Amino acid sequence: MRSIWDGDGIDDSTKKRQNRYTMPAAASSPVRIALDPRSPAPIYRQIYRRIRGAIASGALPPGARLPSWNALAGELGVARGTVRAAYEWLAGEGYIRAAGAAGTRVTIGIGPGAAGRSRKPRDVQVAPRPTRPPDALSLAFEGGAPHPFQVGMPALDAFPRALWTRLLARHARRLAPASMVYQDPAGDPALREAIMSYLAVARGVDCAREQIFITAGYTGALDLVTRALLDPGDAVWFEDPGYPRGREGLRLAGAKLIPVPVDAEGLVVARGIAAAPKARLAVVTPSHQAPLGMPLSLPRRLALLGWASDSGGWIVEDDYYGEFQFRGRPISALKSLDRADRVIYIGTFSKVLMPSLRLGYVVAPAALAERLRRIAGLLIPSQSLVTQLTIAEFLADGHFARHIRRMRRLYGERRAALVTALAEEFGTAWKIGLQESGMHLLARLPPGSDDVALAEKAIAAELGPVALSPWSIRARGGPGLLIGFANVPAARAPRDAARLAAALRSMPEGR
Repeated sequence: MRSIWDGDGIDDSTKKRQNRYTMPAAASSPVRIALDPRSPAPIYRQIYRRIRGAIASGALPPGARLPSWNALAGELGVARGTVRAAYEWLAGEGYIRAAGAAGTRVTIGIGPGAAGRSRKPRDVQVAPRPTRPPDALSLAFEGGAPHPFQVGMPALDAFPRALWTRLLARHARRLAPASMVYQDPAGDPALREAIMSYLAVARGVDCAREQIFITAGYTGALDLVTRALLDPGDAVWFEDPGYPRGREGLRLAGAKLIPVPVDAEGLVVARGIAAAPKARLAVVTPSHQAPLGMPLSLPRRLALLGWASDSGGWIVEDDYYGEFQFRGRPISALKSLDRADRVIYIGTFSKVLMPSLRLGYVVAPAALAERLRRIAGLLIPSQSLVTQLTIAEFLADGHFARHIRRMRRLYGERRAALVTALAEEFGTAWKIGLQESGMHLLARLPPGSDDVALAEKAIAAELGPVALSPWSIRARGGPGLLIGFANVPAARAPRDAARLAAALRSMPEGR
């Protein structure tokens, strides 16, 4: 059987076309897109660079219409997703815009030399640019139709849409004038009450309603916490490897990140104490380490809580996969062991229900609750009241708990099916880690593999795995791919695994 590491990813028919296309532009300056299948740059980046260069040189003038994704993909002999990725990158940087029926056009006001001008705040150089664009990590998290293997994407095909829309419509119809004014900045009392009851039963967390704050997902929760507790330059322990968006959020807040390694028992607390004993925060994922998947052992939990109590530091517990345990009862939250009240608990509905909710919550220690309330009232926008009321009823009436139980069974089936399908395609070349919780697999790749380039290839084929290496600061755990299984039905697993293998065949040996 042909190895997935062979070949250059361009089929014979494509090579015969020589990947060359003349793009309509000004009559005197046609634009040619010539792709190099031997270039180390992914195809979508080559397309992006050619079009950007044509705009910068004036060959594509302001207002010029670009061909559709389908048309350009057909002419070049590449996947539609490859062209889409290039167009989305160009649009994100302001070079092109979608104009409805008028098609996709070069932005008015963009002319020769545009690529060298800072037109938008995002273009200002505030730090050294990474050697690779963030797309290898970020494209799998952006909007649009979900892709197979997308990390953090729940089983939307199994979501109880009819029930949800009925509850949502009912609360929208019942919205009284008194509910149309500014709401409690901490969140709707009914939702906070429902969360309080749920956490006591499901996660072992005892708290008062006044300690709960509704936020815009995990990032909104982290923003609230850092505004309340961090001054620029404060030391923060951060798991290495750890969640990249959390890491960047802390950096934006001015934190001095202290990378703390993890091993088979989770965060190595002794290493954190040795590096920064007086750190202000420790940001951890104790129920399912992000991204490696192991839970934080009980001795490490007690050591971490002891450090916080002795040093006066705070622990931010990100319980992002806490509900999804495949054997026995889910591991209780770290917060359930917190006798000194030093743990700030963060939960989210994005991975349990649907990402578009962008709704999460913070359980604050009692001593911090009033400070968080003041900050929420001044700086943190309230979330949709109708959505909050809908989730509150979903929780209070037991629909949420039943949904979690169904998803545990379903995810167990999908996980097993995908493990089998990946073994069929990749054999022993990939080492699949099987943790007993979560929504993704970790595939360890052969030494020397370029996991970022592999993820880029998969993204171009409209698949959603994420490279492991960008999750590290100093850690060198070897190349790997994070592969979501929650949104891949068991019956579709063999086909999608075959698609992934085909997409990765374009990688030369050792890449």
